[in-house]
Amino acid sequence: MKAEKTNLNDCWIIEPDVFEDERGYFYEGFNQAKFKKATGVDFEVKQINQSRSSKGVLRGLHFQKPPKSQAKLVSCLEGEVLDVAVDLRKESKTYGQITMVRLSASNKKQLYIPKGMAHGFLVLSENAKLMYQTDELYSKDHDTGIAFDDPELNISWGMSNEELILSEKDKNLPSLMESNLDF
Repeated sequence: MKAEKTNLNDCWIIEPDVFEDERGYFYEGFNQAKFKKATGVDFEVKQINQSRSSKGVLRGLHFQKPPKSQAKLVSCLEGEVLDVAVDLRKESKTYGQITMVRLSASNKKQLYIPKGMAHGFLVLSENAKLMYQTDELYSKDHDTGIAFDDPELNISWGMSNEELILSEKDKNLPSLMESNLDF
């Protein structure tokens, strides 16, 4: 496993060791001991989620507020997405900054997003299936987000807003400045 720091504090791109031959491939999607050795992070999976979306679907930017904050390890099992994390931790040196990485079934990269960051993705392929491993259970009462098109974040999604497919919830999320964050 290779772990590469992103520009955001505590946020990592993970590249698993992939073993391929004429039959296909094999890799460990997560190994807690190897993950901790590579990143120094003690990540304990409590819930695994999957989503499937069509091209142009943008999900995000989502997070859970304390005390139910979630760290996530995101993988793309089918297709390709532009995956984005935003640092929401006011005491962090990278507060308000973003990182972007293309996750795909072919590159098998993963993005580790610590507690205190928002997460979102845009589907670039015809379809994409994502898997999220989280260290905290989902809590509807703590689930929230910030606007994908917040001008202060200035995220370049690579598609016009008219091309994006969003949920009503995601269309109406507040900006970072309007959010009441307590990280």
